[in-house]
Amino acid sequence: MSQDGGCPLCLAPGGKLLWQDERCRLVLVEEDGYPGYCRVVWHRHAAEMTDLDAADRRHLMGVAFAAEAALRAICAPDKVNLASLGNMVPHLHWHVIPRWRDDRHFPNAVWGPPLREAAARSAVNEQALRDAFVRALAEDQNGA
Repeated sequence: MSQDGGCPLCLAPGGKLLWQDERCRLVLVEEDGYPGYCRVVWHRHAAEMTDLDAADRRHLMGVAFAAEAALRAICAPDKVNLASLGNMVPHLHWHVIPRWRDDRHFPNAVWGPPLREAAARSAVNEQALRDAFVRALAEDQNGA
């Protein structure tokens, strides 16, 4: 990770490391009620997608799409949200969030006020998620 002052995503992974390469990493975020919630974090400090060149943008989105595919395969959510806000932490990262119709925020964003009690969800099998991600990434990179 590159260092940029006090940026929390330069100083720490931002979750439990599942995978990384020379450009970015996939981390699992501990968020009650949202098993499988991941972040794709760019290693080098950058605030916006347009701070990256075209090849790096494609790479980052390929990782985000592989994370989405893995979550769909392992968690079978009703929906997957992809979000890149960076308002609180202006370091380029994508949230990849599995959503269920009975989660505490659905259909609203997970950052808003809850609408109901959280539904019980089992923890995600990290190895299965990692394996599904690696398969999806390889398929994406091979044009399958």
